[in-house]
Amino acid sequence: MRAQEITFLKLVQGDKQFQVPLYQRTYSWGREQLKRLWEDVGELVDQHLSGEVTAPHFLGSVVLAPGQIQAGGVQRWLVVDGQQRMTTLMLAFTALRDHLKETGDARGVDRVHRQTLVNEFHEGLDHYRLLPTQADREAYTACVQSRAEAGGGDNIGAAYRFFLGALAEGREAADDDRWITTVETVLKDLLSIVEITAEPGDNVYRIFESINNTGVGLSQSDLLRNYVFMLLPKQGERVYQELWLPMQQTLGPKNLELLVWLDLVVRGHHKTKQSEIYREQQKRLQPLTGDEDALQREVAQLAERGRRFLRIIEPRRERSPALRAALERLAAWGGQTHYPLALHLLDLVDDGSTTSDDAAEALKYVESYLVRRLICQTSTTGLNRIFMEAPKELETDRPAAEAVRRFLSGRRRRWPSDEELRQAIRSKPFYWSGRPPQRSYILRRLEESHGSTEPVDFVKANLSVEHVLPQRPAASWFDLLADETEPNQTPQELHDLLVHTLGNLTLTGDNAKLSNSPFERKQQLLDSSALRMNQEIAAERRWGKAEILARADRLTERAVSLWPGPIGGVKPAGEEWPGWAELRAALVAMPSGTWTTYGDVAELIGSHPVPVGTYLGSNPTVIGAYRVLTADGRISAAFRWAEGSDRQPPQELLTGEGVRFDPSGRAHGSQRLNAAELATLLGKDVTQPASHDPLPDGENAPAAERFRAQLQEHWPEASAGVLGTLDFWRLQGGHVTYGRHEETSCFPMLDAGTSRQPHLVWPVAIYPVSGTVEVVFQYLKDRSPFDDTEQRRELLNRLNKIEGIDLPEAKLELRPSFPVRVFAEHEEEICGVLDWFVHTAALDLAQRD
Repeated sequence: MRAQEITFLKLVQGDKQFQVPLYQRTYSWGREQLKRLWEDVGELVDQHLSGEVTAPHFLGSVVLAPGQIQAGGVQRWLVVDGQQRMTTLMLAFTALRDHLKETGDARGVDRVHRQTLVNEFHEGLDHYRLLPTQADREAYTACVQSRAEAGGGDNIGAAYRFFLGALAEGREAADDDRWITTVETVLKDLLSIVEITAEPGDNVYRIFESINNTGVGLSQSDLLRNYVFMLLPKQGERVYQELWLPMQQTLGPKNLELLVWLDLVVRGHHKTKQSEIYREQQKRLQPLTGDEDALQREVAQLAERGRRFLRIIEPRRERSPALRAALERLAAWGGQTHYPLALHLLDLVDDGSTTSDDAAEALKYVESYLVRRLICQTSTTGLNRIFMEAPKELETDRPAAEAVRRFLSGRRRRWPSDEELRQAIRSKPFYWSGRPPQRSYILRRLEESHGSTEPVDFVKANLSVEHVLPQRPAASWFDLLADETEPNQTPQELHDLLVHTLGNLTLTGDNAKLSNSPFERKQQLLDSSALRMNQEIAAERRWGKAEILARADRLTERAVSLWPGPIGGVKPAGEEWPGWAELRAALVAMPSGTWTTYGDVAELIGSHPVPVGTYLGSNPTVIGAYRVLTADGRISAAFRWAEGSDRQPPQELLTGEGVRFDPSGRAHGSQRLNAAELATLLGKDVTQPASHDPLPDGENAPAAERFRAQLQEHWPEASAGVLGTLDFWRLQGGHVTYGRHEETSCFPMLDAGTSRQPHLVWPVAIYPVSGTVEVVFQYLKDRSPFDDTEQRRELLNRLNKIEGIDLPEAKLELRPSFPVRVFAEHEEEICGVLDWFVHTAALDLAQRD
């Protein structure tokens, strides 16, 4: 085998084709991996534009084996390893080409297409530089050919849409006209890959097996330890026993690696990635070679910093009450974003440069910065970089707290003002912000601000977030809202704009009892709560729009007091409202073959359908604007392409993508993406996994009885079919669990775990009151074997053969539904699909165990 470091452009140039063999898994990179890659690209672009000497960024290796070559054909290479990053970069180039097309750069389009994506003078499959596995091939070639269906609901389509959105937002935010050409330069010439080429006669599959069955490798901290003690031949044993080993045992492997990275960051190496720890530390320590005393001091400093780091992850170790409280609040918030700045502040405290109280106040500003951004749903892009830069950028001639506040108030660091906070609390869907523990934390802090003489022990209390106005309200709630609707607004639309806002949310231990009960019933339960916020809600005479907005304003006053804002406290003039960036991201994230409404977008971003329509009308170049339709699924009469555009009429374009329209011009409802589905596509934590409550025998008898009673009451014609299907499921080895809310949902579960790893899968969730059956692709995509797009597509296709079920392929990563009444006449066919599901999972289990 031969190896060489090479740029991506040089790797793919020439008449060649990279074929992904059938034994390789399908493309599987998700949003988090794509974000990490794009952040690396963005950093290289910024360095290049600022004139810094830009070293290539190492992406990893690609292992290739020579394939057959025919006369007049292309040189074929089998991609033994590295197909995920190769496919990702090819999709980035398809998005770059299409972005250049949108900007009118015809030469750029031609250049990118010919240099990277295709073999210009070859036809058929030979035309493509990369040929993925058959399961991914159709989706990939649609992107390369710019077909209407490009950007579908699978991982290939999702990656293509991600890069389209990232390029559009990057160009929008850039102050430099050279930005897009620099992105092209980075992708072509500054991403480094080690090309490992097998020799003729090498066993390719054996190479693949050996690559994917290696043991646990050395961590970055392991490599550093080995290097340091290699340089300490005389003092190594003592230094190891007295300094390194206690640090290693106290922190553990993961935190030790994190410490070694943080040590570099607080020293000013803020661009160091965690994958580059060893190389950067080695470079820093190399001049000390031969000076064992100096090396010992370095290890001692690291151990001392390790003890400070321990105070961050275990705040009880901090002796100062004020500083301990600040660290505890950030630990409760969760995450590691604040670690570099927190460690730097502890360095300052311990060396006498600042006081514990000053550091505690500084951390209060850090908490405020994080909380306000979450409430306002400010993008987290670049957030880690901000905190990594902080130790180096803080002004040293000011008190630490003032320096931190001034730093976080800086331009482009997006610390929301009091007015932005007020608007967000009134209108943003807070229930979709951040992670569940962070939402609970904010509500907890708001409750604690009442200063109750008998505060609730939140550690012991089993509290969850409750919607006062229910997510699935009964008719009486809509009757109440009908009095407060605006012209041309339905009670359902008003409900959707209010239900997830902070003014409608509280904490309770009685979530199952409250559920979608009438307000009078909720009043009784909330009035008996120990939480002051619940007692205030119970004191209201009714609960509608006016009460929710009034409570939002009261909560804003508490939030402003708890979490102070930036210096000046006013949004900079001319700065765009963040909701529009979220709108653009949502439209780009939509798979081809789907549509949404102005109301859905408004609910997502915390706005109103009218300003959404106005914004899209005045910004006709927004990608995907044609996918936003009226509430009844029609093209808006006010929709216009940008002047001079030669685009097809919107209905023709949507039809080409796969959206179905009836003769009157209304889009098919099953292909609509509601606000929750748009939020899911953006990576928001929209739904929590269903809570299961199995008894020792596997099922909860009272819950099962409630489910049967609700099903019989609301859908008597489907009851026998549903219950018969669940009996069939049990005969196949499955069991049934139930939700804990008043509408007792049902989940047919299958234990497909190995002896070493539990693994539950379930195909559907059945709701007996609303009468819907959700097909849970959103959860299946993370569970073997249905993490394979083809297996989910097979499940969708089998269900769609049943009359009354019409699931759009574009929702293979969401939770599309069909009506429960289908069970009335098609029980046997549904059982046939479930039989296939069980056997598919069983075959996968046999291969894994």
